[in-house]
Amino acid sequence: MRIAYLGPKGTFSEEAATRYFTEDGVESIMCSTILDVLEAVDEGRVDKGIVPIENALEGTITMTTDGLIHHDLWIEGEAVLPIRLQLLGNPGAKLEDIKEVWSIPPALAQCRMFTRNLKAETKHYSSTAAAAEAIQKEGKMDAGAIASEWAGKTFGLEVIQPDIHDNACNSTRFVIIRKAPVERTAKGAKSMLLVTPTEDRPGLLAIILNVFSSLGINLTWIESRPTKKRLGTYRFFIETAAGVEDTQLQKAKTILETYGYDVRTLGSYMKKDL
Repeated sequence: MRIAYLGPKGTFSEEAATRYFTEDGVESIMCSTILDVLEAVDEGRVDKGIVPIENALEGTITMTTDGLIHHDLWIEGEAVLPIRLQLLGNPGAKLEDIKEVWSIPPALAQCRMFTRNLKAETKHYSSTAAAAEAIQKEGKMDAGAIASEWAGKTFGLEVIQPDIHDNACNSTRFVIIRKAPVERTAKGAKSMLLVTPTEDRPGLLAIILNVFSSLGINLTWIESRPTKKRLGTYRFFIETAAGVEDTQLQKAKTILETYGYDVRTLGSYMKKDL
């Protein structure tokens, strides 16, 4: 089985892919962007892909949601990876010698209290893994990278200071995608719908939410994205605590379609904690 994930080596995406796909015979294919992962699955060059869709602190990863709109894919799984950020350095590097901290801007922002107390300059990189790799390649002893323990092991770095993030409750949610829908889903699965109104009207979102509320369907995630046809028009990603075969969910879809909404089922899946 061929699996696509977002590179480079040492990223949280690589860690999530490795922890999720534990069966034998898995061939991992590293891609440069989220859209490359989606396209690889859509075009049949790989069997499945794994992409981040939401971070607890930074919110929705819109490149993933927009990519799901434009590719005919099925979400078959969900994986949640805790995000723990470490200060990594070359073997022998000491905290008191660190003058610069390198990482991706969101990671630096999530460790602002630490870098401020350290009184270190910051330097931006394209990913936490890229920062870790740069520390290793340049052999610097007065600079550290904010990245995962996974990245540290990948590039032979040591943890100078563990768990330096400001918020200990951070995590990233990934979705596992495939080309063909799964015929049956497990009891207790969630489902994701893409609801696109065909015309604008007062209380549009309220109408959608009331349909689910009246049928007793709990919603676990809602995200709006512009239709890119006219300013102020949106489509909605709606995740429900009901499997795709749930009769109440089927009723909700029918009612929304009767109202003139376009409703597309993007997948039905179970959650797995990594």
